[in-house]
Amino acid sequence: MFADLSLPHLWQHLGWPLARLLIYLSIGLLVALFIESLNWTKKIAAVAQPLTRFAHLPTLAAASFSICFFSGLAANTMLAEGYNEKTISRKELILANLFNSLPSNFLHLPTTFFIMAPIIKGAALVYLGLTVGAAILRTLIIAIIARMLLPAQPAAAQYEEAPAKTRSFGEAWANTKKRFHKRIRKIASYTVPIYILFYFLSEAGFFAGAELFMTEHLAWLGWLSPQAISIITFQVAAEFTAGVAAAGALLAGGSLVQQEVVLALLAGNVLSSPVRALRHQYPYYAGIFKPVLAGQLIFIGQSFRALSIIVVMLGYYRLIR
Repeated sequence: MFADLSLPHLWQHLGWPLARLLIYLSIGLLVALFIESLNWTKKIAAVAQPLTRFAHLPTLAAASFSICFFSGLAANTMLAEGYNEKTISRKELILANLFNSLPSNFLHLPTTFFIMAPIIKGAALVYLGLTVGAAILRTLIIAIIARMLLPAQPAAAQYEEAPAKTRSFGEAWANTKKRFHKRIRKIASYTVPIYILFYFLSEAGFFAGAELFMTEHLAWLGWLSPQAISIITFQVAAEFTAGVAAAGALLAGGSLVQQEVVLALLAGNVLSSPVRALRHQYPYYAGIFKPVLAGQLIFIGQSFRALSIIVVMLGYYRLIR
């Protein structure tokens, strides 16, 4: 069932990736706690406050949105801390997490661009433009939904609170360390066993089977050419880069035009994201938010993400036809 359980293999594929994840989680937690200890939340939130004010979201959501442009881990940790301390409600947490999809998209944009551009050239700009457009669309829709679901709060009560006590860097760091030790133990107690479980599920072929099942049931994509479907197959069964590489080869060989490549990559994005989110995102989400809530956040987030990309993809399809 398991290909290799030797110590070198376990360290390379389980030990080091888990250690690296815990390091990133620790950095994100430290950043979030330090910002909170310095009482900088309101200052950071100023960037996003016009939009969050419209959405009736609290200051913490605006701060998390701003931080998410630099660190998704720190942004999520900030929300989790606010929820644990009852600063924000469960509904506000879910909506704020969804709201962060736009900065999260921008966070990975440079890496994605420099992978795609040399391979598929102009199609990369179109594809990334459409995915950013989908992120903007769902952020605006979430803002409207939040405005309808959350009660309006007086601006003075929400954004012009009494100035919090100012701490020196030394005091803030001492407070951060005190809270960090307690919080990281709790995060690790969920993250480590779940990550190990998902590793062995992966080694046993669970995720590969799920991806294979999806690639074998692509008949509904009959409106795409067989060559375009091969891109989706690579993207789902292997990884995003494999799909881009296949697209580049077909584009260079003249088998596909740019529009077909863009449509195939968008469809592959929708199909491949759920399994990868479960495999890679859930272990650390479960440590930050607790397992049940983490599952809910990922399910809701992926649903909104898929729907927004499908809307953009259909719009693009109609435009080029």
